[in-house]
Amino acid sequence: MMQRAREKRGLLIFVSAALILFTGAVMAHRLPFQNESYEDLKIFTEVLSYVEANYVQEVEPEKLLHGAIRGMLRTLDTHSSFMPQDVYREMQVETEGRFGGLGIEITIRDEILTVVSPIEGTPAFRAGIQAGDKIVTVEGESTKDMSLIEAVKQLRGPIDTSVTIGVMREGFTEPKDFTLTRAIIQIKSVRSKVLPDSIGYIRLRSFHKSTSEELDDALHDFDERNVSALVLDLRNNPGGLLEQAIAVTDEFIEGGQLIVYTKGRLANQNMKGFSKTQGSHPDVPLVILVNGGSASASEIVAGALQDLKRATIIGTKTFGKGSVQTIIPLSDGSGLRLTTAKYYTPNGRMIHEKGIIPDIVVEEPKPEPVDGESAATPPRRSRTGLPEDDLSGDPQLQKAVETLKAEVKQNKKKAAKAG
Repeated sequence: MMQRAREKRGLLIFVSAALILFTGAVMAHRLPFQNESYEDLKIFTEVLSYVEANYVQEVEPEKLLHGAIRGMLRTLDTHSSFMPQDVYREMQVETEGRFGGLGIEITIRDEILTVVSPIEGTPAFRAGIQAGDKIVTVEGESTKDMSLIEAVKQLRGPIDTSVTIGVMREGFTEPKDFTLTRAIIQIKSVRSKVLPDSIGYIRLRSFHKSTSEELDDALHDFDERNVSALVLDLRNNPGGLLEQAIAVTDEFIEGGQLIVYTKGRLANQNMKGFSKTQGSHPDVPLVILVNGGSASASEIVAGALQDLKRATIIGTKTFGKGSVQTIIPLSDGSGLRLTTAKYYTPNGRMIHEKGIIPDIVVEEPKPEPVDGESAATPPRRSRTGLPEDDLSGDPQLQKAVETLKAEVKQNKKKAAKAG
């Protein structure tokens, strides 16, 4: 036992000393901070050594080091995190459009685990989970001080197994438990329908690898059906791939226009995304619907088309998730998710924690109290995710249709006058 303890202590001191040497090398170009950083790391090494040698019970060196890394990243922001090997291996699964889980996009807001948006047709959606819900417990365990990566790991699990989450939302006097059964989440990004008055409705549920292709198919179908105007519904769309946000925006603007840019500390984090070619529909009247569940890639699309005066934005303020996370593989097979830049709209508006303010604010109707799956679907859409022909239950979509009808009428007058 004593020999094992000495070996562990030796390993821990070696790792800490190596960390000091490595950091000293990295900091060599920042001389004013080098001595201070060296002293801080000496203290870090002392604490690790004392804990390993004197704590009431043995602690694995890896557990101590991983805990120190998590604590360090937690002081930065809610999106920077350490990913153990198993989490890192599964990290990119969502972008493929098929994964196991509950069907919710989550973040940490005001130090509370918060639902960005449920994905339509998933266990979370059917159970009535809503954008803005605060997840305060998972299987009875408090989520206070739980990192985003840790939360995702707890919520995921084998298919057909269940997990109980405690939810607080506006109007609740105490947390309410929701027991959800995990399932394969297979996402079709685009749903479409032709509304009365030849107005095309496109619902973008997420931004995955196939989103722009699915959008092309929907737009081609609308062309064959002589659609005169478009509604792009990004409500409760939690985002996804940046390249897909750029590709979607590209469909509706002229070539060579700035869509989004990022700014970070390093030059290689400063990126500009432009439209590549003439969009397939650069002139069709367009309204975009957003709400508090529209985040990330959704906000990039809405912000760009608003700045370029290409679309009218209707709904409520978006979520405000506009930071860039770079994934960095580490030598032991784990990974680091580090915030390295922030997104800006073409006119220089920062998205992060600001959100996109609609041109026309229209509040959503308050959902009915949830009591099982029967009341889970929001009143504005059917269970297919598409609106009914009667739009009376969806004031935001109603306003979008009214706005487009007025714009089409005005365009016809202008064309007649010019002719």
